[in-house]
Amino acid sequence: MTGSKTGWINRFFMLLLMIYLLLPLAVTGLYAFALNWQDSLLPDQWTLAWFGEMFKDLQFLESLWTSLYLCLISVALSLFIMLPAVFIITVYFPKWEVLMKGIVVLPYAVPGVVAAVGLIRAYSSGPFNISGTVYLLIGAYFIAILPYMYQGIRNSLLTVSAVELLNAAELLGASTINAFRSVIIPNIWPGVLVSTLLSFSVLFGEFVLTNMLVGGHIKTVQIYLVERMNSSGHLASAIAISYFIFIFILSTVFMKLGKRMNGGSEA
Repeated sequence: MTGSKTGWINRFFMLLLMIYLLLPLAVTGLYAFALNWQDSLLPDQWTLAWFGEMFKDLQFLESLWTSLYLCLISVALSLFIMLPAVFIITVYFPKWEVLMKGIVVLPYAVPGVVAAVGLIRAYSSGPFNISGTVYLLIGAYFIAILPYMYQGIRNSLLTVSAVELLNAAELLGASTINAFRSVIIPNIWPGVLVSTLLSFSVLFGEFVLTNMLVGGHIKTVQIYLVERMNSSGHLASAIAISYFIFIFILSTVFMKLGKRMNGGSEA
């Protein structure tokens, strides 16, 4: 009896939490489809005009493409560097993990405004004058997602017992590189996909670093969204809902891909 009562209480609080989290999204969605909404609980008139106006705006399409390729390049660069680095540290130099953890948590410890000011001061003069360029933004993005990439890859390696897998593959005659490519990566790939998706989502919604580093030179979808909020709340709501739908579809595709690859590796 006590257990059922506790379960009911837990479900009740979970329901309240879901309502608290989803209510702003639901209201934003209603406002994106509203033509006139002033004195009633629900919109008086509905329309798709705001979405049509959004996709007709070349600035929106350009900012969307800019965000996409910047995030993809940054995540791909981070994956290319962090995957072998975390593997080497976890398998061969576990004593260095303490130092590595201290480095990767720095983006959490340093506020975005402080990090942006420091990057601008460091790269605005001298031989590394890349202030206001896409290179500085990609470098900042790389730093911002370090905690997500490191922790996700490390947890995946520990979950599949990478050291034992590597030793078994080498006993069967595989070289370290071949074992890493054909044994380790397929087993940790679902976890890597989750880390990649999380990193992409974080970067796609990032505003502070982007606005301070390249806000006057490069317009991402978040900068475009802030500009549109000052001119049309309906249009800004349509952009926010489109962003949420895009991330939801991308998450579903990545999760399905991860499950399929995980099933294939188990087979």
